Amino acid sequence: MTDAIYPQVRIVSTRFLKPETAEQLLNRLIQVGGIRRMSINGPNLPATVPYGPARGQPNPHPDRKVIRVGDQDVQLQVQVGTIILELEDDSYIPGIEEAVDEVFADKGFSCTVQQGRYMKTKPTVSDYARYGPDADEKILGLVDPGKKGGPTIIQGTR
Repeated sequence: MTDAIYPQVRIVSTRFLKPETAEQLLNRLIQVGGIRRMSINGPNLPATVPYGPARGQPNPHPDRKVIRVGDQDVQLQVQVGTIILELEDDSYIPGIEEAVDEVFADKGFSCTVQQGRYMKTKPTVSDYARYGPDADEKILGLVDPGKKGGPTIIQGTR
């Protein structure tokens, strides 16, 4: 990975987003452009019930839906609570703030855009163990060691 330090922003909502709102926000963010990497965080929405008397049964959660981001279908695996973006440069931040304000203008709850350092910028031990020394730099620092599958890569966000 390069030594360049890219700005990062975190979009934090006061409530978990419904799939429709998450889809609208993500599509608006992609329109702004300048996104190198994106991470969507929130509580897991497993496909099957992981424990209890219904263990192994399908989990009929209404927020586990397929949303359309750009020209790609994405299966939501979490309830969207936080979106972290790594940007090409600072010039995209006002556009992102404007996009967030536009999407949340009539939702009845607030959402904030914070600047800081939220993603790892260098490979971690988990990255090396999972992907090896020649891993794609877009996924470095985004690895969940306990997850069986890899991250979802949305093409066109870079």
